[in-house]
Amino acid sequence: MTELRNVQVDLARFRTRVFVVSVVVLTCFVLLALRLAYLQIVRHEDLRAQAESNRTSIVPIVPNRGLILDRNGVVLASNYSAYTLEITPSKSLGVEQTLDDLSSVIDITARDRRRFKKLMEESRSFESLPVRTRLTDTEVARFAAQRFRFPGVEIKARLFRSYPYGELASHVIGYIGRINQSEKEKIDDSDDQANYRGTEYIGKLGVEQSFEHELHGITGVERMETSAGGRAVRKLASTPSTPGNVVVLSIDIKLQKLIEDMFGTRRGALVALDPKTGEVLAFVSKPTFDSNLFVEGIDQENWQMLNESIDKPLLNRALRGTYPPGSTYKPFMALAALETNTRSATTLINDPGFYMFGGHRFGSPENERGGVMDMRRAIVESSNAYFYSLANELGVDTMHDFMKPLGFGQITGIDINGEVRGVLPSQDWKKRYYKRPEQQKWYAGETISLGIGQGYNSFTMLQIAQAVSTLANNGVKHKPQLVIATQDATTRVRTPVAAEPPQDLGYKPENVALVRNAMVGVTQGGTGTRVFAGAGYVSGGKTGTAQAVSLGKNQKYNASSMEEHQRDHSLYIAFAPADDPKIALAVIVENAGFGAASAAPIARRTFDYWLLGQYPSEEDLAAVSRGQATAPIGKPRKADDIAWPPAPR
Repeated sequence: MTELRNVQVDLARFRTRVFVVSVVVLTCFVLLALRLAYLQIVRHEDLRAQAESNRTSIVPIVPNRGLILDRNGVVLASNYSAYTLEITPSKSLGVEQTLDDLSSVIDITARDRRRFKKLMEESRSFESLPVRTRLTDTEVARFAAQRFRFPGVEIKARLFRSYPYGELASHVIGYIGRINQSEKEKIDDSDDQANYRGTEYIGKLGVEQSFEHELHGITGVERMETSAGGRAVRKLASTPSTPGNVVVLSIDIKLQKLIEDMFGTRRGALVALDPKTGEVLAFVSKPTFDSNLFVEGIDQENWQMLNESIDKPLLNRALRGTYPPGSTYKPFMALAALETNTRSATTLINDPGFYMFGGHRFGSPENERGGVMDMRRAIVESSNAYFYSLANELGVDTMHDFMKPLGFGQITGIDINGEVRGVLPSQDWKKRYYKRPEQQKWYAGETISLGIGQGYNSFTMLQIAQAVSTLANNGVKHKPQLVIATQDATTRVRTPVAAEPPQDLGYKPENVALVRNAMVGVTQGGTGTRVFAGAGYVSGGKTGTAQAVSLGKNQKYNASSMEEHQRDHSLYIAFAPADDPKIALAVIVENAGFGAASAAPIARRTFDYWLLGQYPSEEDLAAVSRGQATAPIGKPRKADDIAWPPAPR
């Protein structure tokens, strides 16, 4: 018998199933709609940016670095474009193998390899690093034909920094080098992070470092459309980079070269200032170094030569070298006596050739004349006994308090980094400097040698130059200034760098006049007479001889029996013209002996150039560089007739 189906039950089941399926389908559509709304509305901008990022690539445009000029417009640092052969270690098939294979196509020297390995140690594996620079067109074509053999290797066109005069003024100009990890971290934590995208080099020393913000410029960008493989298809938009500003220095590079030539192979420093403005006219530290060595990454051989040399060419002696001022300190000691009413100019002191204090004999040079000294004669003839006794009368703290405003043992604030303070001693300084109680006590005998610029006194040539400049400017002190203007690379509008207001130290005019007059006496009848004989102007100055090493109690100084680095330093301070100074300077020639023999002749030729437009004869220049000249030899040449610039390196 056939069983009949219940149609109503089947229909109810079917309707239930349809309803369930409809609800599921509807729910899915609702979820899809919600997801679509979320993606299209809530995450619209984010997803759009991701899509655009997948389609496009942002490429930074590194700006041209600004030029550096001297006060007369001579270019001291510029840029040039060249092809470089670069390797990205993470993309290569092995650095050593790649270098070996490349050597069969392009000449790669052992020096190139050493420099490349040093760069690898300082960089990350995904960075592109140069292995050869300044490729010729032939080398570029040769590599391009075989590029398929070298994954991770490519030719790039880059701008390089150039210092056309090599070692000239290198301590002032400084140099640029690759950004190291420490510098990168500082940039990443600063507001300049975006501006340094794509930048691989940064100022490391001198003006290049101190004025990095002006010289760097503003990075531009290009937005490129890319294929799925990351290959550029076309340029969509671009914002051009803005070149760095031109930086104009106060130094006269021709004067700078003359002074560096006069030092020859000797070590030392000279700082020349305009007393009325504080502008630095010359800033010399010898020996120098070639800034170009650092641009592409210095190799180990050159680095060792510079870093381990006994002459320390990397030391900026004008900024960081500290020396006892010797007898160049005496004019300031005399001014301290007058301003503190400790001793009048007419007070007479007998100089028997030594000074006795506490049972100890403080000596004088054997060639010192001695006799009864007033203040002027004591400066002119450089009497040690006079200033030994004056130091005892003043005391160490009075000397410290007077010398500090002049800038001795203080940061001058010059506009390049790295300046050191030196030592202007006081009782408080000694307590802070030494740890053991018996060393912290100040002894009266320690005061005596301070009067002639010895003892704990230790200053930079920059500080001494600022002090003599202040004296020449009647007690009005200016902060030394190396950069006098910046110039917009686009509009060429030049903007002067504002100088800080000068500081009047409040000296009595008659006291300053007396000391300056005594310094004129040094060149007219004192220790500087022979050097300044026949000068077409009147100058004031003071010779100085400073000990490089201390002598034993009964030991006499004998230069011929000592190693060169142990011999006394030769110093000279000066200003000219005497009635209206336009230049003031401090100069030291290390281990060269008496100040009038080596330092003063350099000062004389510096003044002749600046005030008279004269350049030494070849014979005279050679004699000065050997320390064998006093007054000029031969007929001076006109400075304007000297060929300039010298042939670029």
